[in-house]
Amino acid sequence: MRSEEDRPVAGFPFSAVVGQDQLRLALILCAVHPGIGGVLVRGEKGTAKSTVVRALTALLPAVDDAGTTRPARLVELPVGATEDRVIGSIDLEKVLRDGERAFQPGLLAAAHQGVLYVDEVNLLHDHLVDVLLDAAAMGRVHIERDGISHSHPAKFVLVGTMNPEEGELRPQLLDRFGLAVDVAASRDVDVRMEVVRRRLDYERDPEAFVARYESADEELAAEILTAREKLDSVELSNRELRRIASLCASFDVDGMRADLVLARTATAHAAWRGDSEVTAEDVRVAAELTLPHRRRRDPFDEPGLDQQQLDDALEQADQDAQSQVEDDARDGEPEPPENPEDRGPDEDRGPEDGGPEEGGPDDEGPDDDGPEDPDGPGGGVCATDRPSAPPAGEFKAKLLEVPGVGEGAPGRRSRSMSSRGRVVRSTRERGHGLHLTSTVCAAAESQVARGRTAGRLRLAPADLRGAIREGREGNLIVFVVDASGSMAARDRLSAVTGAVVSLLRDAYQRRDKVAVITVRGREAELVLPPTSSVDIAVRRLQSMRTGGKSPLAEGFLRAREVVLRERLRDPQRRALVVTLTDGRATGGKDALHRARVAAHLLADASVASIVVDCETGLVRLGLAAELARELRGGYVRLAELSAQQVAGVVRAAA
Repeated sequence: MRSEEDRPVAGFPFSAVVGQDQLRLALILCAVHPGIGGVLVRGEKGTAKSTVVRALTALLPAVDDAGTTRPARLVELPVGATEDRVIGSIDLEKVLRDGERAFQPGLLAAAHQGVLYVDEVNLLHDHLVDVLLDAAAMGRVHIERDGISHSHPAKFVLVGTMNPEEGELRPQLLDRFGLAVDVAASRDVDVRMEVVRRRLDYERDPEAFVARYESADEELAAEILTAREKLDSVELSNRELRRIASLCASFDVDGMRADLVLARTATAHAAWRGDSEVTAEDVRVAAELTLPHRRRRDPFDEPGLDQQQLDDALEQADQDAQSQVEDDARDGEPEPPENPEDRGPDEDRGPEDGGPEEGGPDDEGPDDDGPEDPDGPGGGVCATDRPSAPPAGEFKAKLLEVPGVGEGAPGRRSRSMSSRGRVVRSTRERGHGLHLTSTVCAAAESQVARGRTAGRLRLAPADLRGAIREGREGNLIVFVVDASGSMAARDRLSAVTGAVVSLLRDAYQRRDKVAVITVRGREAELVLPPTSSVDIAVRRLQSMRTGGKSPLAEGFLRAREVVLRERLRDPQRRALVVTLTDGRATGGKDALHRARVAAHLLADASVASIVVDCETGLVRLGLAAELARELRGGYVRLAELSAQQVAGVVRAAA
């Protein structure tokens, strides 16, 4: 007999969740129409993201499985899952035991007609996110690997949750999620009190609490089922389809995925309301869930959707739709004959009619009496108006990488051994997948000893060989930014800021962690501890204080401290220190010598580094180059910061 302690705890009811109306609606719409492609839930810790997602499963219709009916499943995907675990792989046990090729389904098959939940989806490897989103959009999984061709249905509600402070998803992956919702804790005192009250009541007696909301959840489940059955009969008129297309064009979204998802979401919302036709209100609700994350093409763009911009776009879309209706109404009417007397004196008259000749004074063209272009025929701005420092867009340092081969977190910067990538060799260990050729070769050596004269290859567990794959990893990029008086000139600081912003953008795309240390006055300040949220780094950089002396020694020591501390927390993530300075150490006694000693200590800690020389002017002291030699790292001038040159410098320092 099961004791009270062994009895499973009932899940928190969906109907009992206080607030988070937009999140609840997004989940319901995906339950009505799984083809929407899932929901991405972005928000700070403690906002009931996981609670709401887990509660959704109880509302889904029952599933027919091999002649029996069972409740819909909630399948949770761990961040460290392998590709084989997600999509499935060859059943090695059956191969070795029976000599037959067989497929072992993965988590996508288990989630069919249920919910696939990925917590911290931003920490999941990009290629796995691609696999999940492909399956969610197509409703089917196709596997072609290890000599097996297999396909199975995988229609599920995909939900990913993430804390933006721990790093963002790349824009390409953001776009693949059908809907996105930003959640935050309410600032209303009464709401916060009710949240705490309900949670305490649930913890005190889960079964009684669930029973209190059972009827409300059953009603919601029935409404979802009714909406699913009604979905195919909902009409999407040309007028509303034009409104959808006009909205997506107004927000300049890439591709056609947004149009399709918006149409599906609007249709699901109409079915959820019980209507048989999509209306303008359905389109608006769908737009609020579909477009915000598709507008964000850059890590430094503000997330969300401006309501005034949405109102303006909807108004324009309504005008376009009305104009099209009027045009369609006129299509069947004959056009009135043209009256020559209605034309102006020169309208539609060429030279033969006495009108203006081609190329004459009435043609639009250059004005001979206008002001001269100060820059000559090429046009442009006056020399005194030209930008005095390169903008961030001119820097393209995309190939900074740590020398050697690591085993760090999945990313897109430096070489590493990973579960995805090209196969470089085999191993007797498990490795990343089966190295089929090496396995067969190992087995072939023992076939005579095993008594095989014909027929199938006789395999044994000792024959198995794993595959060693080489891919890419994310790194820890520590920026040491000299903000002293010698660097604080407007032109130079503008260029340095532009370079750092470009490097941070690159770090975002390559899934790195970043830290920012500023050097000024008497100390080096860690203005941003290591984080995956590079937009926070940019905000801190923009508020950076400048002026005073340049204690570079403290900057190198602080960078060393940060790297060593992070090695304890994440030993596989390798670090790269990028120092932007003119090399003029002035903070404290014998500042330049102390900076060289500190640089030497950083190099002794086996930390890869590169110095970006920000020195300008006709007379150059070359101090930054000396520091680069002490660091045993790379060196490049700020004006030469480009993908090819930076990559070459870092590789040369390996």
